[in-house]
Amino acid sequence: MEREHFKSTFGVLMAMAGSAIGLGNLWRFPYMVGVYGGAAFIFVYIILVFLLCLPILFSEVIVGRRSHTNAFSAFGRLAPGSRWKWAGVLMVATPILVVSYYSVIGGWSLEYLAKSCTFNFTHGASRTELGAIFNDFITSTWMPIIWHTVFMLLTAAVVLGGVNKGIEKFGKVMMPVLFLTVIAIAIRSVTLPGAQEGLAYLFRPDFSKIDASVCAAALGQGFFSLSVGFGIMLTYGSYTRKDENIASYSTLTAVADLLFALIASCAIMPAVFAFGLDPQEGPGLVFETLPFIFANMPAGDIIAILFFLALLVAALTSSVSLFEVGVAYLVEERHLTRRVSVCIVFAVTWILGIFCSLSFGLLSGIDILGNTIFNFFDKMSANYLMPLGALLIVIFTGWKMKKPDVIDEFTNGGTLAGNRRISGIVYFLIRYVAPPVIVIIFISNLL
Repeated sequence: MEREHFKSTFGVLMAMAGSAIGLGNLWRFPYMVGVYGGAAFIFVYIILVFLLCLPILFSEVIVGRRSHTNAFSAFGRLAPGSRWKWAGVLMVATPILVVSYYSVIGGWSLEYLAKSCTFNFTHGASRTELGAIFNDFITSTWMPIIWHTVFMLLTAAVVLGGVNKGIEKFGKVMMPVLFLTVIAIAIRSVTLPGAQEGLAYLFRPDFSKIDASVCAAALGQGFFSLSVGFGIMLTYGSYTRKDENIASYSTLTAVADLLFALIASCAIMPAVFAFGLDPQEGPGLVFETLPFIFANMPAGDIIAILFFLALLVAALTSSVSLFEVGVAYLVEERHLTRRVSVCIVFAVTWILGIFCSLSFGLLSGIDILGNTIFNFFDKMSANYLMPLGALLIVIFTGWKMKKPDVIDEFTNGGTLAGNRRISGIVYFLIRYVAPPVIVIIFISNLL
């Protein structure tokens, strides 16, 4: 059976942007900005995304398209007989781990979308009461699991459609909808009285706030947001045609990801400042602070529906890409049908997700190296597995693959003049800059 490919450049871009643009932008990025100093964090983040994360993204796509196979087999095909084949195990296992807890947060977005549609769940509630509502929900047993299940079923339904009719079609429709929705919310937010202070917080950097922790957090956010280091972009790269421009669609993916993160911050931070709230709320910003803002702003009921709808779509576009990595492995290596493969990945991630969900309540007493099950999955993937995956990718591309093969893939056989001009710089970043920086970040996470 012929392997599926993305049919258009726009489809490639929307699929890759959909993977990159997710909860990392709409949920994680704004609270990271709040915790790590506002514009100073954004300044460091922009530099690291284009200096380091983008070359890693190039590396993943190069390996994927060159090997023309799934994340598990890519290294073995390009370096037959070597131990590099074991890197593929990490590339398949990490997305499975991530989607297991990611889907729990996706379930929370479904719960809050449903609450928003009642038009009154936040009315008259104080900030403390809304925090209690969120805590009561995530610590309960059945409703979070039900929403987690619904979210996983939605993800599985898209992946079941395949590369063209499922992933590509979904991205083409939902990504423009997502951008337009968040832009509409941002316009409403920046027009609130007092919103200017929030904009200054986002775009007027205080460079004295930049330290090692800010740099480490910004790079970790870049890995998380751009989906590098855990096989997704490698898998999507394997679905792209040989005449597609790797530099072009990878760079556009990074730009779209950054732009969306900034728009999302403009949708949230100006409103936070307009209501005199603390921007350093952390992970509860979206589910505790924003409902209070929506309840007290003009047209807040409508804005709440739009926001949690956008949050759901963002979560789905990323969970689809995470899910596809495992499915591609089962289809191509175990020769199972896509339907059976989807069912297997669904079953594994659904069960693991239940444990993650219950770790806020019934299983909260289970301690794994000082963490709940949910936090252990989160920290293990974000702090260790993703950086390790990124390190393996750049070492493989920069030191194991032959330089002419890397340049050939990056320039489409030398036919892309623009890519030829920058290929030396890109290769230098992949070979000499990315590995030591990732090692430094990896060690800092261990300390």
